Amino acid sequence: MMQLRYFLILLISIFLVASKAQEEEGLSKDESKIPVLFEVQLKSGELDSFVMEIHSDWAPTGAERFLELVDEGEAFWKGIRFFRVISGFMAQFGIPGKPDVAAIWKERKLTDDPVKESNKRGYVSFATSGENSRTTQMFINLADNTNLDGMGFSPFAYIDAKGMDVVERIYSGYGEGAPNGKGPDQGQIQSEGNKYLKRQFPKLSYIKSVKRLSKIIEDTKVEL
Repeated sequence: MMQLRYFLILLISIFLVASKAQEEEGLSKDESKIPVLFEVQLKSGELDSFVMEIHSDWAPTGAERFLELVDEGEAFWKGIRFFRVISGFMAQFGIPGKPDVAAIWKERKLTDDPVKESNKRGYVSFATSGENSRTTQMFINLADNTNLDGMGFSPFAYIDAKGMDVVERIYSGYGEGAPNGKGPDQGQIQSEGNKYLKRQFPKLSYIKSVKRLSKIIEDTKVEL
């Protein structure tokens, strides 16, 4: 826990120094890039974190939905499992742990964004089951999956190499989900939530918190 706190302090310090340097050079802040901090419980039982950079110019509708979810805070994110993690392919998450919350968001479908970026390693896209079907499920590409570009998966965010080192430690032992694999069944996650996952898939990594980095910095200033 102390190591994570030191990491967050260092991360915030670097962000502040970079912002100050940007101001001194007279550069304008790029509001299309928004850093979001994920705190996650990993497969080893230890906490760690990574930063996901949201690019609203890549997929405006998807980016807006993701930031809407970020601003929901714990009501949406607390305990969300990485329920479908396939080594060398992707890590999928985004179904709320409470069935009543999951049911609400399942009906809030998005219209598709054009695919402007490629599904390469570190890029993040919303999952889809067809045209205009995106809701809250998303995945992190663990490899270059450029074949997904032609299927309508539109990246809206990016995780750098350092962050991907953390992502690679997310538990992947259950593999593909049911019925094609031994992992969780998405229908049961929707209807039973984390009770089902804790009972049958206890090793799944999960999210502790998700916050805009700018919000964390403001809170830190207040505390100081």
